Amino acid sequence: MNNESAQIIRKVVVAGGGTAGWMAAAAISKLIGTHLECPVTLIESDEIGTVGVGESTIPTLKHFHNLLGINENNFIKATGGTFKLGINFENWKTEQHEYFHAFGQTGRGSWACGFQHFWLKAVKDYGLEKEFGEYCLEWRAAKELKFSHLQNDGLNHAYHIDATAYGQFLRRYSGFFGVQRIEGKIEQVNLHGENGNIESLTLASGENIEGDLFIDCTGQRALLIGGALKVPYEDWSEQLLSDSAIAVQTDSHRPPVPFTRAIAHQAGWRWQIPLQTRVGNGLVYSSAHMSDDEAMDTLINGLDGKALIEPRQIRFKTGMRQQQWYRNCVSIGLSSGFIEPLESTSIHLIQSGILRLLKIFPYHGIKQIDIDNYNRKTRYEIERIRDFIILHYHVNQRDDSQFWRDCRNMVVPELLQNKIDAFQQTGRVFHDPQEMFGDSWMQVMLGQGIEPEAFHPIMNTLSKQEMAQFLTSISHNISQALGQLTSHDEYVTQFTANATLDISDGILNASVRGQTNNNQQPHTQTASPNTR
Repeated sequence: MNNESAQIIRKVVVAGGGTAGWMAAAAISKLIGTHLECPVTLIESDEIGTVGVGESTIPTLKHFHNLLGINENNFIKATGGTFKLGINFENWKTEQHEYFHAFGQTGRGSWACGFQHFWLKAVKDYGLEKEFGEYCLEWRAAKELKFSHLQNDGLNHAYHIDATAYGQFLRRYSGFFGVQRIEGKIEQVNLHGENGNIESLTLASGENIEGDLFIDCTGQRALLIGGALKVPYEDWSEQLLSDSAIAVQTDSHRPPVPFTRAIAHQAGWRWQIPLQTRVGNGLVYSSAHMSDDEAMDTLINGLDGKALIEPRQIRFKTGMRQQQWYRNCVSIGLSSGFIEPLESTSIHLIQSGILRLLKIFPYHGIKQIDIDNYNRKTRYEIERIRDFIILHYHVNQRDDSQFWRDCRNMVVPELLQNKIDAFQQTGRVFHDPQEMFGDSWMQVMLGQGIEPEAFHPIMNTLSKQEMAQFLTSISHNISQALGQLTSHDEYVTQFTANATLDISDGILNASVRGQTNNNQQPHTQTASPNTR
């Protein structure tokens, strides 16, 4: 059957709200709808709750907000947000061991090799005792609990946010650009009798909502892409063993830190995400290695504060739809798949799916070539993120539980094994420029205990004195930048002092305090090496 449709896209229907639905509605209405007379309708039901635990983000969200003209001050105030410089991993390599994955660039490389080769030479031959991360501004700032905006986005950052409040923020924003919200529960997805496309959605009230392009944001239920269109789900649970989580919020009785904590336990890990007035907590675990009761006890015993809500159980299956875009339906968010939030990629994948769609928006009708390109690029991105998450589990030296032994002994994807072997044997990290994670691979592989056997031989041309001068210059630049920072807690208070919850106030002001670079990528170089 021919999947192509010559029908011009005149109406977009977003099925489902939450973070995914309102991010999609906001972006499509602002960047497409207002210019091409393509109205956006969003259907959601107050009876259906949202997962609402995507509270930790990565730096790409800044790019999304710049495109939408969202004022950062107002966004932080509306979401109770704080700033994030990275993730502190505790008990992953071994119990009682920790390392920090920072968002910024570490050191300065050369034409021949990355900075890790300079550091390895200094450690192996010259007795350097400084950690790799000490040559990263974001690493140092996080350790000192500092934050400020620097010129040219010199301190690469993301956010900790209240995900529910973020959805409400974007709902108000979307109304400003004409999005029509319809309250109702989707009872039936109606397919065209000839081409198999989605024709309309019937609500419990009997109302029929027609559209030309449908965005499935119905979460794990995947009512459109999975339920009606029967697109299969690809299961990755053999390589990512965790399948359950429990989430709870606690009060905050200490200043929020500018990083997320990821604390490994005997059958998974737990998170701590500090917001302005509360802390998001959760426990991810494998139900094959830990019972629900054990998981609940582990979470409750690890809380650092009073629970504000009843803990909420979440079941999931790691994987992805075999096709993210099928016929006239694009799946965004949990309907498209799920990778546990270890590296805070959930909101990023929502964002990248939306922006990828907007770049090839089917103005003149849906073309199979566009569908194929969208699906291929989406799969590439998700599989690389999957591999990065598997790395954290697979490369471990823990022997205290069967879970960690199973992770260590599993067969991993070929490209991931190649990355691990290459780094261990040569100190090199091979990754495609299109990959989201760059410097992060080195930080995590070193943190998990991989010790490269060699470094680039060009390092042997540097004397001990030259190496010391080079490393000292990097440390000096970082120290100078640190001197411009204030305490994170104080800065958040100052930053939101003049912010407003009026969504129309400053909505078109994308640049806030020198943030003008719209082309930044997460976890990669954020400034010229010569500026550090």
